[in-house]
Amino acid sequence: MAAITATTMRKVVAFTLSVSVDLLLFYASGFAVFHSVFGHFTRVWLSAALRWLALIGVSLLTLGVPKALLIRFITAHSLLPAVFETGTNALYREESECGQLGDVRCWLMFSGASLAAALFWEITIPDTDEDPTGKEKKQKARVLFMRVVRLYRPDYLLMLGGLVFLSLAVICEMFIPFYTGRVIDILGSNYQQNDFLSALLFMGLYSLGSSVSAGCRGGLLLCVINSCTCRIKVMLFEALTKQEIGFFETIKTGEITSRLFKDTTLVGKTVGLNVNVLLRTFLKTMGMIYLMMNLSWKLTFLVLMETPITSLLQNIYDTHFQRLSLAMQGSLALANEAANEVVSGIRVVRSFNTEKHEARHYDSRLMDTHELKTQRSTVRAVYLLARRLTGLAMQVFVLYYGRLFIQSGQITMGNLVSFILYQSNLGTSIRTLTYVFGDMLNSVGAAGKVFEYLDRKALVSTDGKLKPDQLRGHISFRNLNFAYPANPNKTVLQDFSVELKPGQITALVGPSGEGKSTCVSLLERFYEPQDGEILLDGEPLKSYDHCFLHKKISVVNQEPVLFSGTIRQNIEYGLKGCSLDEIKEAAMKVNAHNFIMQLEKGYDTEVGEGGGQLSKSERQRIAIARALIRRPLVLILDEITSSLDAENENKIQQSLSSIPNQTLLVIAHRLKTIENADQIVVVSGGKVKERGTHRELMDMKGSYYKLREELFTEGNSPQ
Repeated sequence: MAAITATTMRKVVAFTLSVSVDLLLFYASGFAVFHSVFGHFTRVWLSAALRWLALIGVSLLTLGVPKALLIRFITAHSLLPAVFETGTNALYREESECGQLGDVRCWLMFSGASLAAALFWEITIPDTDEDPTGKEKKQKARVLFMRVVRLYRPDYLLMLGGLVFLSLAVICEMFIPFYTGRVIDILGSNYQQNDFLSALLFMGLYSLGSSVSAGCRGGLLLCVINSCTCRIKVMLFEALTKQEIGFFETIKTGEITSRLFKDTTLVGKTVGLNVNVLLRTFLKTMGMIYLMMNLSWKLTFLVLMETPITSLLQNIYDTHFQRLSLAMQGSLALANEAANEVVSGIRVVRSFNTEKHEARHYDSRLMDTHELKTQRSTVRAVYLLARRLTGLAMQVFVLYYGRLFIQSGQITMGNLVSFILYQSNLGTSIRTLTYVFGDMLNSVGAAGKVFEYLDRKALVSTDGKLKPDQLRGHISFRNLNFAYPANPNKTVLQDFSVELKPGQITALVGPSGEGKSTCVSLLERFYEPQDGEILLDGEPLKSYDHCFLHKKISVVNQEPVLFSGTIRQNIEYGLKGCSLDEIKEAAMKVNAHNFIMQLEKGYDTEVGEGGGQLSKSERQRIAIARALIRRPLVLILDEITSSLDAENENKIQQSLSSIPNQTLLVIAHRLKTIENADQIVVVSGGKVKERGTHRELMDMKGSYYKLREELFTEGNSPQ
């Protein structure tokens, strides 16, 4: 309590001392008008520098190092009188009343304007707070925005052309209200036909120029936006495909697709369009303020008083709208995930008669999204109402004071009409500026999620450079310990060691879920082991070039994955320059050529989504052909024979045995494949229980013997 009281007292003392020192210097500046040996501009700027130094010094002595917000306020407060005096003299060739004699009213006016400017900056462009722990720093909205702008770099020429046409459109549009007021003055005074026709001609020319320039600007910027959106999608897709397999196991598919399709479009389209609107509105606003100052600088300052109120309303709106937008993005991702799961597993849904349950589940997800949309729409409606009321109140003030200025002869009727037209457009422009800036920050929120994936480094490195000219294919698993990232507390492999020698067939056997397929995943470098290493010809797998390694090691899984396209495209998948003869040779090795040629289009037959137009046996053989066409040194067959009949199995075994010096790793439950292996490794509990040939393990009558009795019976395995 005492510490809080001391801090409060120190702030009160600092405030009192600062006000006293600043008022003293301000009055001294006004008094020096009549006694200064310096010129007018030299005096006002020297006074600004002295006030800034004095206020900074008081802050340092009483509060310590001042915060950025306080420094911004002191800077604006000190420099505003000098800027005002310089601008007044440049526009009207005379000194203002505050320049002639500073008093408390002028000081209060400058202080209020400075405070409004500081609040406008803090509200409109706030700095993102750091994480409370201080260990992680969130990217600031402005930093993210500049990253998005840099994505447009390849289209800078088109953007420059769009900016030129944008400027022309704004300049032409600004002069239309001016000539409208001139026409009213001509009609209201001594009518001159030449002046009237001249004004109408210029109005028509400016209208035509504005329309043509706006159309060219829109066309060029839309081309830029579409190009950038496509580029962001490709960048994100490429970044996603480089992530480790564990990433896709922890991140839901719906979220990934939402980022890839929705957020990238939002970043490219909304940010690009908002920049277009922002630049156009900013140029238009500056031009209108200049013309309004020429018509009546007093009414212009009255109109500009609306800006802080509009900014405050916009800040409140942006805070709630951005929070609801982020929540809605997450809700849409969950809804997409629910729909994707049902579509991909429609056979299971139909089998268990859960169509209505899944429909209710999807409806529940959509209702969550609907509620968030309703809340967001309500916030927007309240904001629009407050914004319109503010604009209406300002129009009433302008009309009231405009009547007084007409009576006093300070402005003509035509100029007042022109001013009102400008004021109506200016109010809209200022509100558009604040709204667009807020909407752009919302889009930057989506950009943050996109950049989060773009910046993410895969946990499994693919930076290896080793590409030896000669490779034997000798694989060594050494003391591996591994647990999946999604379940780190469950150890799958423990002190696992196995040798795979060139020219030999090694079979991994054991109950399901004991770590056999995990060995394949580690050999494919889908994951990194927590301890131990896997060597290829004495070198760690991570040392090899990513593309080189996966040309030398091929895997065929129990559930083959084919992609939409032709049979030929699926067999040569990932390779360039494969001839049709090579494709046919690979197909013949797996006894697939005959059934392919019986199809109407042969190798150009479409397999359908996921290979749905083919049977499982046909998909399996095409998958094996896809592996063999690469002529790998290490071939992995993960329980592939479960979907093959005896004839095709024998044909594939003969083809594989004819390949010299190939390291073959087989995971199978078929006796025929296992008993012909050069080495059989029994895996249980993530450890190697036994190893040897079929006869040696049968003679031991250990784990393998028991497995044969349980799993490899005559009924399950043809002899």
